[in-house]
Amino acid sequence: MWVLVFFDLPTETLTERKYAAKFRKDLLNDGFAMFQFSIYLRFCPSRENAAVHIKRTKNALPKKGKVGIMQITDKQFGMMELFHGQKEQPPEPPSQQLELF
Repeated sequence: MWVLVFFDLPTETLTERKYAAKFRKDLLNDGFAMFQFSIYLRFCPSRENAAVHIKRTKNALPKKGKVGIMQITDKQFGMMELFHGQKEQPPEPPSQQLELF
């Protein structure tokens, strides 16, 4: 499973920029990687694990702004076509994550 977090947060005031930066840092600390400036993604080995990270993201939501959370399968993620300008880019392999039991 892949968890994608999309957001559009206000950054007009210093306080709003602070909350937006904290939300981004919380995502990075939870193992998300920046796909685009306001799109972060994380690979999760199971739906249960994805639910844990979705819950953490919901707990870190800022008071203002729009945030979307989406889950897709690894197969769906692999069918994504990526382009840099007009050149197609090969998808990056998923990051290696170790889990200790």
